[in-house]
Amino acid sequence: MESIVLTVIIASVAGVFLWSIMEYTLHRFLGHDRRTMPNFFSVEHSRHHREGNYFAPAIKKAGAALVVTLAVLPLAVLVAGWLAGAVFTPAFVTMYATYEFIHRRAHTHPGIGPYGRFVRRHHFHHHFGNPRSNHGVTSPVWDLVFGTFEKSDKIRVPARMAMSWLVDEQGQVHPEFRDHYEIASRR
Repeated sequence: MESIVLTVIIASVAGVFLWSIMEYTLHRFLGHDRRTMPNFFSVEHSRHHREGNYFAPAIKKAGAALVVTLAVLPLAVLVAGWLAGAVFTPAFVTMYATYEFIHRRAHTHPGIGPYGRFVRRHHFHHHFGNPRSNHGVTSPVWDLVFGTFEKSDKIRVPARMAMSWLVDEQGQVHPEFRDHYEIASRR
């Protein structure tokens, strides 16, 4: 029984860990590396950067999750056995779904708590400051490891891409966000 519990714990942690590397890798190398573009990921990702509030349709994301599940499960079972593979795969796919949720919320809602506020500043520095930095959306760990982390102080958001939670009816940054965000003036 102890070995089963240990296998479940290790396989779950491995799924979470591997997703975090995959999130960084997909975003950096398929979303922003000109040598690999265009590709299945970069088409939607480029549109997201251009439009800000655009997200690939849920049916595409569900299809991606299904394809990933069907590809990862047999590999995980082959490498680690039935139990570990059957635990690893849903942990990995659940982290993908968690990433999608956190990413969308960053764009559509103000940050809640220190983590939520950090995720938004980290991610919006990537969008509006330097797209070659801050590729991790849910965590900065791999940006730190691979040297692509940049601290985000004040983020200059183009007026046409200002998130609805960020600005009032006149297009001015809400007072509670002014320490970290400003609307970029048109030139």
